[in-house]
Amino acid sequence: MTTENIVLVSGQFNVIHPGHMRLMQFAKACGGRLVVAVMSDRIAGKDAYVPQDLRLIGVRSNTLIDDAFIADEDISSVIERLRPNIVVKGKEHEGRYNPELSALGSYGGRLMFSSGESIFSSVDLIRREFRDVDYRAIKYPDVFAVRHGIDVKKLQSRLGKFAGLRVLVVGDVIVDEYITCQPRGMSQEDPTIVVTPVDSVRFIGGAGIVAAHAAGLGAVVTLISVTGRDASQAFIESSLRDQQVKAHLFEDAIRPTTLKQRYRAKGKTLLRVSHLHETAIATQLQAEIFSQFEMKVDEIDLLVFSDFNYGCLPTELVNKMIALARKKNIFIAADSQSSSQIGDVGRFKGVNLITPTEREARLSVRNREDGLVVLSDQLMKEMDVENILLKLGEEGLLVHTRGHNEWVTDRIEALNAQPKDVAGAGDSMLITSAMALASGATIWEAACLWSIASAVQVGRVGNTPLTLAELLNNVH
Repeated sequence: MTTENIVLVSGQFNVIHPGHMRLMQFAKACGGRLVVAVMSDRIAGKDAYVPQDLRLIGVRSNTLIDDAFIADEDISSVIERLRPNIVVKGKEHEGRYNPELSALGSYGGRLMFSSGESIFSSVDLIRREFRDVDYRAIKYPDVFAVRHGIDVKKLQSRLGKFAGLRVLVVGDVIVDEYITCQPRGMSQEDPTIVVTPVDSVRFIGGAGIVAAHAAGLGAVVTLISVTGRDASQAFIESSLRDQQVKAHLFEDAIRPTTLKQRYRAKGKTLLRVSHLHETAIATQLQAEIFSQFEMKVDEIDLLVFSDFNYGCLPTELVNKMIALARKKNIFIAADSQSSSQIGDVGRFKGVNLITPTEREARLSVRNREDGLVVLSDQLMKEMDVENILLKLGEEGLLVHTRGHNEWVTDRIEALNAQPKDVAGAGDSMLITSAMALASGATIWEAACLWSIASAVQVGRVGNTPLTLAELLNNVH
């Protein structure tokens, strides 16, 4: 037997159709290095109606495949030369004459057949929802822009000022894992939904994705956060390094790095499992973080708190950071999420910008009755904050400011008519609006850019960092 595990698939592959992709997924699941032999024009004869070089390019576009080549010899010779552990063929070949058997039998290789069950859909197809955005579903807030005298060139100019902005993000860093499953049905023993995991994709989330968004938009970015000592920490370090984010990650041995696993099927989330620790970090660790902050504060233009209430930002630490940043005249933005956890955005008093949801605002001021404008005004006064961008989900965004002209409140509707995943919208909104304001934009310009960034982000699944090009292409 060969010392390298090889799984071999062969064929003409004139057109790569879903059946081929399912076969490749099955072959890859057999374990080992997946190698595909594309039969040459000479060997395939009349069965090849697409030139061999083009057929090879089509096969190589499938990311499951480790290697592919043109085979200008019969399949038995290919097997004798490669000596694969397993050869995979379609189920329709089972019970027929298979020339591969003789060559495999000479050294103990196996021939396996697959019916190409739909569970083995192409990973390329599964992952398309994570990377593809239909920009046609995004509209420009032209009515809002006209009301506030904002033109396209002005917004593009504001985006140009993002380059070189010095940003410090502090908060809870998270790993988001999306586990795509094939639904199998209902258990006959008890009323339990049964699924089979097919693929898994990980993203950096929380304060990490806020920092990565800022870097993708052109800023010079530093992140301060807390992690455990585990595999998720290593993933975060690698991801931030790839995004050109300078990270200061303080290890806390008593807590895991926050990991959120979303189990999905047919484009919908079935269940989320969170691995986390919610108690505040120790006093000594707070002191170390503040010391790091003191060393960085003279080198930044913008301070962003990305708080998920998992213990990284105790109130005493937040108050000390805000006091020092205000003394240095640094622009400060904050977001404190209270979805499945309990938090209070109101503790970030004295900042320049907050971006709560309606629920978070109502929890903070304990007001369930009043309208949105009264609610925003109450929160603004209690927090001594200059600008509020109130997230209203599918209803869009309410802008509330102290009033530098006749406008103090306005609204932008949601700009993406076909959202795929709203989980990361708030992070992209926070950093885009904060960077805009820190760069000299008006609150109305910042709200425009915020809504466009959100529309791009919800158009795909998972937390892929924004890029400046994406925003520029959608400011039109």
